[in-house]
Amino acid sequence: MSSISTALEQPVESKLLRHIDWRGAFWVASGVPALVLFSIGGIAGTTGTLAFLIWTVSMIMGFLQSFTYAEIAGLFPNKSGGASIYGATAWLRYSKFIAPLSVWCNWFAWSPVLSLGCSIAAAYILNALAPVPLVTEASPDVVAYIAAHAGTAPADAIAAVTAAATPAIRTWSLWSHTLGPVSFTFNATFFIGAVLMLIIFSIQHRGILGTANVQKYIGLLVIVPMLIVGVVPIVTGQINWANFSPLVPLAAAYAPEPGSWNIPGWTLVLGGMFIAAWSTYGFETAVCYTSEFKNPGTDTFKAIFYSGLLCMLLFILVPFTFQGVLGLNGMLATPIVDGSGVADALAGMVGGGALIHSLLVMLMILALVLCIMTAMAGSSRTLYQGSVDGWLPRYLSHVNEHGAPTRAMWTDLVFNLIVLAIASADATSFFFILAVSNCGYIIFNFLNLNAGWIHRIDNGHINRPWKAPSWLLGVGAIFAYVNAIFMGAGAKVWNPMALWAGLITAALIIPVFCYRHYVQDKGKFPDHMLADLGMAGADLSVKKAGMLPYLTLVAGVVVMLLANWYFVI
Repeated sequence: MSSISTALEQPVESKLLRHIDWRGAFWVASGVPALVLFSIGGIAGTTGTLAFLIWTVSMIMGFLQSFTYAEIAGLFPNKSGGASIYGATAWLRYSKFIAPLSVWCNWFAWSPVLSLGCSIAAAYILNALAPVPLVTEASPDVVAYIAAHAGTAPADAIAAVTAAATPAIRTWSLWSHTLGPVSFTFNATFFIGAVLMLIIFSIQHRGILGTANVQKYIGLLVIVPMLIVGVVPIVTGQINWANFSPLVPLAAAYAPEPGSWNIPGWTLVLGGMFIAAWSTYGFETAVCYTSEFKNPGTDTFKAIFYSGLLCMLLFILVPFTFQGVLGLNGMLATPIVDGSGVADALAGMVGGGALIHSLLVMLMILALVLCIMTAMAGSSRTLYQGSVDGWLPRYLSHVNEHGAPTRAMWTDLVFNLIVLAIASADATSFFFILAVSNCGYIIFNFLNLNAGWIHRIDNGHINRPWKAPSWLLGVGAIFAYVNAIFMGAGAKVWNPMALWAGLITAALIIPVFCYRHYVQDKGKFPDHMLADLGMAGADLSVKKAGMLPYLTLVAGVVVMLLANWYFVI
């Protein structure tokens, strides 16, 4: 069946529109570098002087992995939704349940970018509008407090004065509660974040062309300042090379004492690699728009390749200068670790007075808006294509007159309002959400890096607009197991329950898929699902790879569990 006839068979109201080329996808994916703002403080707090190396190695891994995704994306010119959709089809011959697992894990990995990004942006806005006063032992109010309360320790006096001078909006909450390992709250951060999310939703409602046009200008306003933040401290000689040594892990997370390369030290390092992957691998979203490319044969590879180069530059440069200027003690400061003071710190590295500082903080907020837009565009299309292909509920396959998958976007929005209430509570809850979502991301990457060689074996006869060198597919397959080690060993660094919560969340796809496949579709997949591969449902019984995919899955689980058992803090 040709791709043209496949397109014609689908109802017009359920089709995405071919409105962009690779440049449009590049600009939509240009929000990915801003993901560095999510965890740059947390990684610095857990890995210390090794932080810049963590970002560099993780980015190189992400770039090499992307070539596998570029190849398999080219097999599906009529699908949207990203690498998880394209890789899921490789697993379909071997299990009906593994394929939707890939799609689901990719979605719940990407979707929380909306809530986490909005919570950070809201914190930046609150810092600008209602800042917490900075007081020291020498501040007049502290001196007066100690004089009035004889015997009070300076630290206690600073805490009391700070609490009294903190604007009420910073501590106000409509309602808050603790549930298991996390807290949730409806505070000022939540409501500001919710407003930002609704504004972004309204932009996305115009479809991919409108989204790309908006992000082109926001992207320019964001990428240039991030380059300035990365380059200016180097040019002006602010880099202190002593801040990069000794190259050993911390003795304990969030404490400045250097440790050693023992098991607890390696565990902290693997925890840094685990959480960095959530950001550095993210430019694979550039291949999320294949069915919206004017020429998918050439646009697909260009989109992911040039997005990868941009991320390579910024994910290495910004953490390097960040560490070179702030040093270990500066990176361990509470506002840096919890993320609320990262924008102020980056702006301060450039200098230029209060006006430049305020301008750069505003641009960091725009950077977060940009990556939130990237996430909403990508994650909603994952839901959409998962529905079109018969893995997720049917209602998600609707698009509006602009070609935007609005029901998938509404689902993203409602889900993220719930997550936003958790992320707004405190740093512990924020990083719990981040770690759980990254468990899904590692599972997705494991399945899709192995989908590259499975597609080669089962669908080697299909024309590939771009074909990765075989050694790169091999590297990707090896990295799949390296990522499994990151997940097994590193998730616990962020929360003792993160790994198990992530696995439980991944398993939720089973009832969702069973409802769609066995209740709504009576056990049959849509006819058009395999059309790009020139296959019919009966062809799924041919398994050229034999037992290899099953052995791969078992080995991945074993590696993850062994890493979890061996590496302890």
